[in-house]
Amino acid sequence: MKPSSWRTAASVYLDPRVLAILFLGFSEGLPLALTGSTLSLWLREGGVSKEAIGLFSLVTLPYALKFAWAPLIDRLRLPVVTRLFGRRRGWALLTQGCLALALLALGSTNPVTELWWTALFAVVVAFCSASQDIVIDAFRVESLSEDQQGAGAGALVLGYRFGMLAAGAGALLVAEYFGWQAAYTAMAALVSVGMVTILLNREPAVAASAESTAREKHVAEWLDARPHLHGWRAELLAWVYGAVVAPFAQFMTRNHWALILLFIATYKMGEVMAGVMSSPFYVDLGFEKTELAAVSKVFGLWATIAGGVIGGVLVSRVGIQRALLLGGVAQVLSNLGYVLLAYAGHDVRALAVTVAVENVCAGIATSAFVAYLSGLCNVAYTATQYALLTSFTKLGGDLFGASSGFLAARLDWVSFFLVATAAGLPALLLLLWLQGRTRGMEPAVVKT
Repeated sequence: MKPSSWRTAASVYLDPRVLAILFLGFSEGLPLALTGSTLSLWLREGGVSKEAIGLFSLVTLPYALKFAWAPLIDRLRLPVVTRLFGRRRGWALLTQGCLALALLALGSTNPVTELWWTALFAVVVAFCSASQDIVIDAFRVESLSEDQQGAGAGALVLGYRFGMLAAGAGALLVAEYFGWQAAYTAMAALVSVGMVTILLNREPAVAASAESTAREKHVAEWLDARPHLHGWRAELLAWVYGAVVAPFAQFMTRNHWALILLFIATYKMGEVMAGVMSSPFYVDLGFEKTELAAVSKVFGLWATIAGGVIGGVLVSRVGIQRALLLGGVAQVLSNLGYVLLAYAGHDVRALAVTVAVENVCAGIATSAFVAYLSGLCNVAYTATQYALLTSFTKLGGDLFGASSGFLAARLDWVSFFLVATAAGLPALLLLLWLQGRTRGMEPAVVKT
């Protein structure tokens, strides 16, 4: 999309289709904190060690592995459900219903005496949430036109942070007065926001690119030349090729595709390392749940909203590549706020500044990053390719997030957050290298 005026770029947020993404973003963001920062706070409050809390970041591995079952969600028709609601809407409603039940189960455990059960149900929540993400991300890319993708990314970030606010400040406040089980029960009820949004919106049209049509025609001709492969075997081979092989084969036709995946895996590395240990860091500084709810969650939300809007408009105004670089630099530098907070200690004003800077920068970077990932997807393979790309993002975060607890246990907080800041630099260098070879970073055409 060509750069336009700031006012024109911002007006796209008022489109009903973009507004729907806001609520679906809420649905995506809700479960993440419940297996992340909120769960970490629950564990730390119960006396669980920092090493164990760091290892708990591995319960979210389904987000990194979701590309493995994305082809099923992308192409498999559900009995009755697909006929009634459509391919995307049917899968969305199924995954959201399972997610609500998994949250109820997680909230019923006691991490002090039943840590393994807590871990198990946290994995189930992550699996259901990752499956929901596959559908919603495909729904978003397929529902929006090319010139709406930047705004859609910004709306997703806003809704995502509203969901994290509910699962952060909302869950903490409920837990403070009614206990953790009540908090997770309330969060399970909020899954209905995404379900209602899906029911109120139409199924996106099924699209096919010229490239995907040619690939699948080639497979059909290959099968026709082999009459011994007929009936169910031919249908199975054609389905496997269209659902599994073709999406990956198409992506690998892109210049520097392996380095693009490496960049995707490392772009959020520094932010993830700092984020995994932020809740234990706040607890060690003496902040209470009410202070964290008011500053880190509520106040931080508005900072993220500002960052998300700025990021979405920035994509429209200067393009994805420049927005990606600006957001990446801001994201790396924002981790230095934790260093300043470590020196300040239990200071609510210092906490507010740290949270504001980190969330604004993260919002800008995330909006640009989501728009970039969306642009890399071929419209015929949206669910599978987007799941692959976000899986690499999550895999990089999980590997370094899991080790962050061991690192934090052996370093003081200042040294730890300096290391987390440095962890974001390799991705920026790789980004600059890729941008020097424009064709390698150029997003694919989103719509045909």
